Amino acid sequence: MRRLAHLATSLTAAATLWVAPAQAQTTVVAKSMPVTGNAPQVCTLQRARLAQGSQVNFRALTGNLLQIDTLVDPTTLAANAATAEVEFGAVCNFPHRIRLESQNNGLWQTDGSMNQPADGFAYALPYRAELTWGEVNGALDANANVRRIAERRFNIDQATVGEVELRILIEAGASNTRANAPVLAGSYRDTLRIFLEPR
Repeated sequence: MRRLAHLATSLTAAATLWVAPAQAQTTVVAKSMPVTGNAPQVCTLQRARLAQGSQVNFRALTGNLLQIDTLVDPTTLAANAATAEVEFGAVCNFPHRIRLESQNNGLWQTDGSMNQPADGFAYALPYRAELTWGEVNGALDANANVRRIAERRFNIDQATVGEVELRILIEAGASNTRANAPVLAGSYRDTLRIFLEPR
């Protein structure tokens, strides 16, 4: 009997050895965490710089001031031709508009030296401003017929990055009276503005 009990204990011990160990139970927990951000509609326009080799009868660009070197021919006193190309690094991250504005619609006397226009003399000078930006090639003709604000607007249908190119052209003999008219003495000026803006 003792021997039978010992055998039963041995079998129980052996059976215990063959029982598979219990598996640890794992639980997967997940949570969503959205990450959001917002890029605002922004246009930027960097400082102006002269395109290499682009100027004729213009001095170097000083800040935002572009100065004509010799406004009139010393013999005839008619306007000299002048050309300059100015570039601005720019970016607009949405469809937008570019607007070109001349404050005076031409180069007009600014120093008060002209009291009355004199017959046969030019007292304002027309010029042309040509603009390239993205898909736009346009121009503003500041004709100097009337002193006023003149502007052109161009819609851009997509976000754009690159260079705004502005070319200013004054023709030889430009005048608001007749071609090749002598120009009255004085300081002449206009302010040309470029706007990148929502449309």
